[in-house]
Amino acid sequence: MRITAKPGPSDSLTDVGAIKVGQVHDAEGNTGVTVIVPDAPAAMGVDVRGGGPGTRETDALNPTCLVEKAHAIVLSGGSVFGLAAADGVAAALSARGIGLPVGPMPVPVVPGAILFDLKNGGNKDWGMEPPYRALGIKAVEALSREMVQGRVGAGYGARAGGVQGGVGSASYQLEDGSIVAALVVVNSFGSADGAAGFTPGTLDMPKVGFVGTNTTLAVIATNVALGKAACERLATMAHDGLARAIKPLHTPFDGDTVFALSTGEREPTDELPRCLTVLGGFAADALERAVAKAISAAQ
Repeated sequence: MRITAKPGPSDSLTDVGAIKVGQVHDAEGNTGVTVIVPDAPAAMGVDVRGGGPGTRETDALNPTCLVEKAHAIVLSGGSVFGLAAADGVAAALSARGIGLPVGPMPVPVVPGAILFDLKNGGNKDWGMEPPYRALGIKAVEALSREMVQGRVGAGYGARAGGVQGGVGSASYQLEDGSIVAALVVVNSFGSADGAAGFTPGTLDMPKVGFVGTNTTLAVIATNVALGKAACERLATMAHDGLARAIKPLHTPFDGDTVFALSTGEREPTDELPRCLTVLGGFAADALERAVAKAISAAQ
């Protein structure tokens, strides 16, 4: 049986309607932040494949852990300094009343991941005040249903192999109304030429670096109701799209990380394993196209 899907109205992550994206950058520092915020707390999962990852609160997404739903995902440049972007996002969301009601202020659960853009020529002479917490706050202020692609947000200072990297997004809508979409920040060690650009038996090494100097980050979203374990499987299957678009991938020089979230607007129309098989297949396709769109738009 062949199942077909077509790109959603905007062919982007926000085709999953209950999601907003905020993207900001620091032109002088040649870096930026992208934040994804669902309208309501959402089940999330994550799959980290790269050899040099930098993450925050990803353990909270483990299906065995207490919290069932999270409030945002933060993708940032800046290597370890960029993890502070999630501090800003958490503070800004809490000020809006978003988070777990466990104290005098709501406590948002905000997982995130960072990429390395410290050697891209921008001014990184921050002293004791890296810009990322402030950028995280500004990213929340910039939340929108409109998706800008290319050299924006966390992809502002990204490099993909030997060319400018950036942010890309794509979506698929099934006949039953299910939607799966991808957002990617391409900052890969390998070339992002797609399968058509790769020659079997050859390997281009366009970037020289050390462990953790690159990283491609992605978020998969669906409107189908999934739990944390199913979201993790969705993220795992989506990695196939990166593998078709970037070569080499998941190297010791990368921190490749894929998040997945479910807004839960639609119940599965089939048994969960079959539903996940379909969603995961199209998630990989969306992520593969999102990489190509990121590179094209960034140029």
